[in-house]
This record gives sequence, structure tokens and C-alpha cells, in this order.
Amino acid sequence: MKYLLGFLLLLSFTAQSQVIKTLTANPKTSIRGLSVISDDVIWASGSNGYVGRSVDAGKTWNWIRVPNFEKTEFRSIRAFNDKVAVVMAAGEPGYIVRTEDAGEHWITVYTNKTPGIFLDAMSFWDDRFGIVVGDPIQGKFVVARTYDGGKTWHDLDPESYPNAADGEALFAASGTCIRAMDCHSYFVSGGMKSRLYRDDAIFDMPIYQGSNTAGANSIALKNNMHFIVVGGDFTKPELTDKNCIITRDGGRTWTYPEKPPHGYRSCVEYVARRCWITCGINGVDITEDDGKTWKSISTDSYNVCRQARKGSTIYLAGSNGTIGVVVW
Repeated sequence: MKYLLGFLLLLSFTAQSQVIKTLTANPKTSIRGLSVISDDVIWASGSNGYVGRSVDAGKTWNWIRVPNFEKTEFRSIRAFNDKVAVVMAAGEPGYIVRTEDAGEHWITVYTNKTPGIFLDAMSFWDDRFGIVVGDPIQGKFVVARTYDGGKTWHDLDPESYPNAADGEALFAASGTCIRAMDCHSYFVSGGMKSRLYRDDAIFDMPIYQGSNTAGANSIALKNNMHFIVVGGDFTKPELTDKNCIITRDGGRTWTYPEKPPHGYRSCVEYVARRCWITCGINGVDITEDDGKTWKSISTDSYNVCRQARKGSTIYLAGSNGTIGVVVW
């Protein structure tokens, strides 16, 4: 009944004004990974080896510092229930760790010590099948897959890794530069070249690019044809030029909003019907017309925004361990 009420609330989204309520803060970590199972169960991951967990809609939190990973940046997380989660480490070596007892114990399920390895994001089709992607090594993006809920991971044959252009890379800003849907995977790049990789197809994107701090940071999917990609340049947080692009044909053609988000954005999330949300260093924006026009609902800084997979609540997380929730 609670989820039904939440969905009905989303149907009246356009008639409401939205605000963001801060739920908690942990100044010991900067959060970029967020996995929201339901309206009540939330997991977060961040710098200094921290993983946070709440089972009461963010009223109380349990913060865990994963042993032997106290200096690690955990940039992406996938939680399966209130006990089980896998967390991806950015940096060299590349690690993925897993817990089955709400963080009491952790097992390293993936290790990649290839020189130059840098994992950027992880996504799952369901509770069994998942994918992780990393920056190029010798001109090819690194890709690994899991078929058992993250218990084991398997690197693809390097010969089948997607080719990268010179100066092209990925952003681990929110764990959402890759998304999995149905039988497909999609990831977006930045740097000197910004492109969409959809399975075996590659599409150029007209987003702001051309330096190692610019490009696409995040992609969200309404369906297998309709996406919104956000980014910009994180060294120019107020810049709105080409910071958001929209496709309705799977990446073949792109359009810009009439009124874009209010600056660089590190994450975008599809909500319901024609509603999407995006966040970044200088604030949070919402669109109620499939990205045509965006309105600011907060000037607070957030790195990532995610909606409950089995609910309707939208949570956000950012620096100083701040976690917020959209209220309307």
C-alpha cells in the first residue's frame, strides 16, 4: 500500500513543489555510490573506505569502515537486500568487495592489478547479472561481468574490450556512467572525446567535451531508445553550455533542453512518466517534460541521486557524507 501511495504521489508530481530534506551527514566520507532498494532500505559508499546503511528510510544509519580498505574510494555500490551488497573501489588496484551480513564481514570478490586500472562504475540487470567498466588500458575500456550476484567476476577477453579514442575516459563521479537494461548495456565517456557505447555500437555525443575534466558523467534510461545524458566540466560548475543532451532513438540523434540544468551535473535519474532528476556540485534540478525544461529545487551540492527500485522515494548523497531525500 505504501508503494502504491508513493506511485500515485508521483503521478501528481507536476502539481507539487519539491524540496530536499537532509537526513544525515558523515564528515569523514564523501559519497558517490548510492543503492536504494526500497523506500526504507538505503546503502551508500564513499571515500576513506566507508559504507553506510539505513533500514528505516534514513532516520538512523550504521556507518562501516571496511577493514583493509580504509583509504579506498568506494565509487559504486549495488545492494540486493538489507544484508547483501557489493561495492566497487576506484583506483589501482581494482577491487570489488561483498558482504552478506550487513557489513559485519567482507570478502574480496574481484581483484585487478593491471597497471593503470581504474574502475568507474557498476550496474546490474537484476540480482544475478551485472557489469563493471573501467578507464582505457592500452586504448581499450576494461569490462568485467558477474553472473551470480557479484560473488564472482570475469574479465572479458581484452580483444573484445571497446576501443577508446585518445584522451577518452570515464567519470566515476556517481557510479552512473553505465546503465544496464533488458539485454543491453550503455555507458558514456568524456575527456577529449565523449561518446555513447551501446552494446557493440558507438555514437558521438554533442555534450560539452574536449578536456580531461569535461564530458558525459551520467546516463539515465526511460526505455531502450529514450535516454538523458548529463555532464559538463566539474571545474566550471556554473557552466550550462551543452551540459545535458536527450535522445529518443537510442543515440543516433540528440537534442538540447530549451532550459538546461543549472550547471555541471554528475548524475541523472529517470523517475516516472516525464519526470527526471539531476544533481551536481552547485545544486539539483528536476524536469517534468522529459528534459525540455529543468527547474532548480536546491543549490546544495550532491554527487548522486537514485530512486528506490521497489518504491518511489528519491535519495541523494554528496560530500561530507550528506544524504538527503526529495520531499513534495
